[in-house]
Amino acid sequence: MLRVKNTICGETIAPACEYCEHGRRASDNVLILCTKKGLVAPTFCCRKYLYDPLRRVPRQQPKLPSFSPEDFSLD
Repeated sequence: MLRVKNTICGETIAPACEYCEHGRRASDNVLILCTKKGLVAPTFCCRKYLYDPLRRVPRQQPKLPSFSPEDFSLD
């Protein structure tokens, strides 16, 4: 399986049509409408795969703990 190096995040991402420049999400929000292959699964990948970083939804970052003003006092 091909792997694409994501230089923005520094991690490898498995190629998938949901991240491809040629794919658009279908109206059912499950399948992908590819301009090259037609209706495909989101995990499908073909030779024309071209990674588009703006299509990828980043993972949720962990919540930061809440601090009070007393946490920052030197008393």
